[in-house]
Amino acid sequence: MPARPRDSAATRAALLAAARELFASGGYDGTTVRAIAERAGVNQALLFRHFGSKDGLFTEAVTGQALEVLHDGPATDLVPRTVRAIMTGDDVQSPLFLSALRSAGNSDAAQTVREELRAAFGGALAELAEGEDRADAELRAELTLAWLLGIALLRTVLRTEAVAAADPEAVVAHVSAAVDTLLGTGTR
Repeated sequence: MPARPRDSAATRAALLAAARELFASGGYDGTTVRAIAERAGVNQALLFRHFGSKDGLFTEAVTGQALEVLHDGPATDLVPRTVRAIMTGDDVQSPLFLSALRSAGNSDAAQTVREELRAAFGGALAELAEGEDRADAELRAELTLAWLLGIALLRTVLRTEAVAAADPEAVVAHVSAAVDTLLGTGTR
């Protein structure tokens, strides 16, 4: 392992990048603290110094990436922005929601992450939904979120040919049109 200069911000960023990649490929249970530290090129004690625990790192790595997408533009562009994040990415920048999907049913940290993301994205989508009935808006928002998670699952885990090979902008156009109808908005 090559020695890294003492730079707290760089170490933290390296740990987050390594964690995102490894959690996306192996899920929470399939990823060790040692593997994350080795991938980041640091001593595993630094992981605990920066994040407190594997759970803390998982939570920040997964929610941080998703919340960046959530807050990286106007609410009306949330659906296209989210679809692009799901449809893009490679081994270094894992597609949005992949770590949460691969960690389904594992650990309290994974459950916390899933709930935080459901609340954040579901709440944002419900705010976009037209109509006075809050329960109906929340239902339509969660149906939209289920579809987005399904797209992530088909693209990255099941690797279905049509979705995995699709032009991201074509998927953005189709999903945005359907979500406009479901939420009753102009999200495109």
